[in-house]
Amino acid sequence: MSHRKTDGTSGVAGGGALDLNQLRTFLTVHRSGSFTAAAALLGLAQPTVTAQVRALERRLGRRLFERLPRGVAPTPVADELAAQVAAPLDALAVVAGGSGREAPPGPVHLAGPAELLAVRVLPSLAPLVDDGLRLRVTPGLTDDLLADLGRGLFDLVIATRRPRGRVLAAEPLMDEEFVLVAAPGWARRVGPGRVAADGPAALRGVPLVTYAEDLPIARRYWRHVFGTRLSGPSAVVVPDLRGVLAAVVAGAGISVLPRYLCQEELAAGTLVLLLEPEDPPINTAFLAQRSGPADNPHVTLVRDHLLRAARAW
Repeated sequence: MSHRKTDGTSGVAGGGALDLNQLRTFLTVHRSGSFTAAAALLGLAQPTVTAQVRALERRLGRRLFERLPRGVAPTPVADELAAQVAAPLDALAVVAGGSGREAPPGPVHLAGPAELLAVRVLPSLAPLVDDGLRLRVTPGLTDDLLADLGRGLFDLVIATRRPRGRVLAAEPLMDEEFVLVAAPGWARRVGPGRVAADGPAALRGVPLVTYAEDLPIARRYWRHVFGTRLSGPSAVVVPDLRGVLAAVVAGAGISVLPRYLCQEELAAGTLVLLLEPEDPPINTAFLAQRSGPADNPHVTLVRDHLLRAARAW
């Protein structure tokens, strides 16, 4: 199949007139990342959206989207077409609407660790909702979320490591310090100052509450602070650090938690630090997005707001 341009115009949209309805539908799918979301935004049935995009693909002779388990990812051809048609279609929408105002930006798709989203991120962004911000929030693990970000399923991802490669850009968001904590009852049973004096031997026989069976956070703390390997099973495993916090406050045992997550409990005395090392383990969280300018101005709004707010986290 030949893709030679016949009208002297540049880009994938050259070669003859294209259907405006199909282009509007295509652009909405490109911006929202799914046929389902685009159908809701356009007030159309999902089969109609799918049919219009497929018709446009046949007209162009090129595939525009790759189907994913959640949504779709644009091909390079789709990215090029979106760059060509976005500004003219947005301008036409303003004229056709007769309001003299641009259509409101679409939702910002934000993802990250469930605990950080709930405790710090969502409370920080809440005031922006009254100004017209729409959010779609997804919790998950960093590797999965960064892969989905690269495929265009998210606008922003809070990651517990810096992404590799050039497809994604990232800025440091915050440093989370990990602390060894227990409820006051267990702290008394261990004994004041015993962990500082005896190291992990002071904790022998004390139940451990962790995030996962392989003890990722606790193992890192033991290695960094005590210089030794943590062994032995957990007494309680909860795949949500908020659940770990609740169990420890209730007296189930000891744990290692991010300080931001248990700051209120430490201030209230319902949790006690078992050790205050001079060099506590710290992990940097990054705010990641796809390289290049964002189509949605609210993505930039959310990014800049979070980077400012996180200075106090």
